[in-house]
Amino acid sequence: MGYTFTNSKGTTYQLHRRQVALGNGTSRTLHFFSPKGGDDVIDALPEGYTVVEAKTGLPLLKKVS
Repeated sequence: MGYTFTNSKGTTYQLHRRQVALGNGTSRTLHFFSPKGGDDVIDALPEGYTVVEAKTGLPLLKKVS
């Protein structure tokens, strides 16, 4: 089971990581929350990040300063 976050509305989200290819030939790692599972679910937060909840209830990663 991967890293989960339950928001104030009671919805549980799982943290995903995906590599995407950009148009200039480089790649970038995306982290996102989704209520659905999948092959790209990860077990821990990326180092240096914390979870905050948007006004809509969607969890977001925020860089720790």
